[in-house]
Amino acid sequence: MIATILELLEVSVWAGIAAVGFGILFNIPKKAILTVFFLGFGAGLIKFVLLHFEVNIVLASLIAASFVGVLSLPLAHGIHQPPVVFSIPAVIPMIPGFYAYETVLSIMSFTFSEKNDSKRLIFMEDIFSNGFTMLFILISLTIGVSLPLLLLRKHTVKRVDLR
Repeated sequence: MIATILELLEVSVWAGIAAVGFGILFNIPKKAILTVFFLGFGAGLIKFVLLHFEVNIVLASLIAASFVGVLSLPLAHGIHQPPVVFSIPAVIPMIPGFYAYETVLSIMSFTFSEKNDSKRLIFMEDIFSNGFTMLFILISLTIGVSLPLLLLRKHTVKRVDLR
């Protein structure tokens, strides 16, 4: 039990570190780095805990991305930065690279395999299974981050007077 908790915390810390890495790559302000770490850590923790309890990866990604989207607004007001500064680097580590890799590998195996129809059928099944899983995870990340930002946004941006 303790080993499982430590493993979940470890992968969550790595998710936070990856979020900071992407934030630095996107040149976020220095005062936002710690916030990006905690959002990436929290999103990773939520996703991996849900996966540990055998929740579907698409739903786990949606819930974790929604966590980032909801928390980005108050954090943005506290540090006086746009919410995108926090939300995008925090969800990038959740992009499904494994499923993309498996999809491309299956496409190549299907294309260059011998004429054995049973193997080609297995490759085609892998193409669709991994490809649609990847697509739905990407959609859930997009919805999870953008929907809270769109629904909870208040009119706090300075109004532009266009006289």
